[in-house]
Amino acid sequence: MAKITKEAALLYHSQGKPGKIEVVPTKPYSTQTDLSLAYSPGVAEPCLEIEKDPQNAYKYTAKGNLVAVISNGTAVLGLGDIGALSGKPVMEGKGLLFKIYAGIDVFDIEVNEKDPEKFIQAVKAIAPTFGGINLEDIKAPECFEIEKRLKAELDIPVMHDDQHGTAIISSAGLLNALLVAGKKIEDVKIVVNGAGASANSCTKLYIALGARKENIVMLDSKGVISTSRTDLNESKSFFATSRTDIHNLAEAMQGADVFLGLSKGNVVSQDMVRSMAKCPIVFALANPVSEISYEDAMAARPDVLMSTGRSDYPNQINNVIGFPYIFRGALDTQASAINEEMKLAAVKAIANLAKQPVPDIVNAVYHVSNLTFGPLYFIPKPVDPRLITEVSMAVAKAAIDSGVARKTIEDWDAYKKQLLELMGYKSKLTSQLHDMARRDPKRVVFAEGGHPNMLKAAVEAYNEGLCHPIILGNEERIEKLAKELDLNLEGIEIVNLRNDSETGRRERYAHLLTEKRAREGANYDEATDKMFERNYFGMMMVETGEADAFITGLYTKYSNTIKVAKEVIGIQEGFKHFGTMHILNSKKGTFFLADTLINRHPDSETLTDVAKLTAKTVHFFNQTPVMAMLSYSNFGSDTTGSPLKVHEAVKHMQENFPDLAIDGEMQVNFALNKDLRDEKYPFTRLFGKEVNTLIFPNLSSANSGYKLIQSMCDTELIGPIQMGLNKPIHFTDIESSVRDIVNITAVAVIDAIVAKNTKNAK
Repeated sequence: MAKITKEAALLYHSQGKPGKIEVVPTKPYSTQTDLSLAYSPGVAEPCLEIEKDPQNAYKYTAKGNLVAVISNGTAVLGLGDIGALSGKPVMEGKGLLFKIYAGIDVFDIEVNEKDPEKFIQAVKAIAPTFGGINLEDIKAPECFEIEKRLKAELDIPVMHDDQHGTAIISSAGLLNALLVAGKKIEDVKIVVNGAGASANSCTKLYIALGARKENIVMLDSKGVISTSRTDLNESKSFFATSRTDIHNLAEAMQGADVFLGLSKGNVVSQDMVRSMAKCPIVFALANPVSEISYEDAMAARPDVLMSTGRSDYPNQINNVIGFPYIFRGALDTQASAINEEMKLAAVKAIANLAKQPVPDIVNAVYHVSNLTFGPLYFIPKPVDPRLITEVSMAVAKAAIDSGVARKTIEDWDAYKKQLLELMGYKSKLTSQLHDMARRDPKRVVFAEGGHPNMLKAAVEAYNEGLCHPIILGNEERIEKLAKELDLNLEGIEIVNLRNDSETGRRERYAHLLTEKRAREGANYDEATDKMFERNYFGMMMVETGEADAFITGLYTKYSNTIKVAKEVIGIQEGFKHFGTMHILNSKKGTFFLADTLINRHPDSETLTDVAKLTAKTVHFFNQTPVMAMLSYSNFGSDTTGSPLKVHEAVKHMQENFPDLAIDGEMQVNFALNKDLRDEKYPFTRLFGKEVNTLIFPNLSSANSGYKLIQSMCDTELIGPIQMGLNKPIHFTDIESSVRDIVNITAVAVIDAIVAKNTKNAK
């Protein structure tokens, strides 16, 4: 973990636009009509509908996706009572986390009021604006009364995250740590060091999960909280122990199974950890300095199951694993509260998620090959994309079942898709592709079975029901890799094309290829040698119908793969070239970009083929192409070089396809800005239309263009998608993630389905 300096932190918060969040319009505002609808007179209509029924505020305003993060700055992080305004950077940070992890909008509100009653009245007065309230950094014991009153007196969810966030995440961690240790929660002895808001809520939730109150010892700054003390407030009295044999932390930890630290750094010694029971569970959550360091605890007891609040050690107790998704589920059901049932549902969902195979994206972020449930991983990582669905859905179901929901979710599959689309983990287009592929899964050959991403993608595609994978490679190596990656290869066929058992098939393929290319100088001996190469062998499987689609490209140079594809599969009748496309899903819509991989320096004939293939492929994805052919000049302003080639291709396309919306050559800003284009060039065939398809003048510009957009924008990219070969042969590239390959697999399956249906129709 990089060291955070004062200078770096101040620069981060001050550079550019100060702060970390902003308000962004969600409706059009460029015309007078837009503004009249947004404000006067159009805004009166939703106001009147809300007056008739206050629940309409969820329909006509941002209330249903808006949370207030409210603080008085009396207990800010580890800084203490620094005041409301000084705590604002923290509240903005909380707003950022809500947005990036759950798509929830936030207004941060800093209330300059320490009197609990006045604070409560201020929050109640502004509550109608919001769908939920996240109380933050309010000191104990006032925070208990504030939360209790607001929950009772408001009809929207209220949660003090300092209490319940840590409680929910640590409870999930505790359940799983106990499972690893082979212990039961009702039997373990628990020591809690700290008696503030977090400690109070954590311990109560442990009890709700089955821990016995008589097995818990809590300590504050004055020592053991016991029934003999006369200085206890109501919250501490609840946990007072009647034991008289324990006087300090060292004595309390002797024989204990669990230590929960919510106090201050370096108060636990190695000897204390050594004195604990077998497989001790130590949650040292003081921040930034833990009660005992990870290194000291592991050195004292190698069997310790350790969690801290730090991201640079395993099993971080991080509230961001909980609060965004708890509020997401509450908002989506228009819940009137966040109750115990919803918190327990979140605990169990988080705990269960850690037991499931870890997505490739999580392993990649933490630079590991395979996180597996056990001592070093019993709490999900904050970047796990499954949290949005697993936790939010569990909380939403609990809200409905417990009777606090005012909106019922009927279609849970649709809700899951909605959550994935909300966060950009899966677009509507991606969901549609996967659904289409699942209806008729095909036999897909994966060329590079020894590549971790290719193997993971094949297994994931099989588990999602997209295809029946056939993996090419050495079976022993693949099985060893699968074991290292904790992948189940059941149901997946492995073909070692170099084995003696494949001699007959290699010879048969060689004969077929020789016959097919005899007039091009092919001979049997050369063809036989080629069948020891995975691209030749795999493509021949598709050519002969022994497989339906083929995916390659992680190891192989494109130039070689292209040559093999032309030789074995061939280009579709009516075309002399083939190409590839990338689909770009962005907040501005879906765009189709070509040719991004195959044709380096296309002439006008090649560009014409690419344009025709692209139009055909856009239709394949159930979209109507509106095509701009790009260059650095506009409509003949430069009459040499690539603009001339594009100009000639446009002319051919417009003459032969009069109903196709295509024009150019044009610069990309004119292509994507309809108003700018229509004002300056009203003669174009694209007048009044939004362009969704871009044809680049050469491979350099196309490849650079899509990679630039991918690097700088929040977009989903699908591709490269092959256009123009006779059979479903699809390519990946060396940077392809597991998810990229799975998406290409879905496209390949649909390609095979269409090819089969077309053949049957003939």
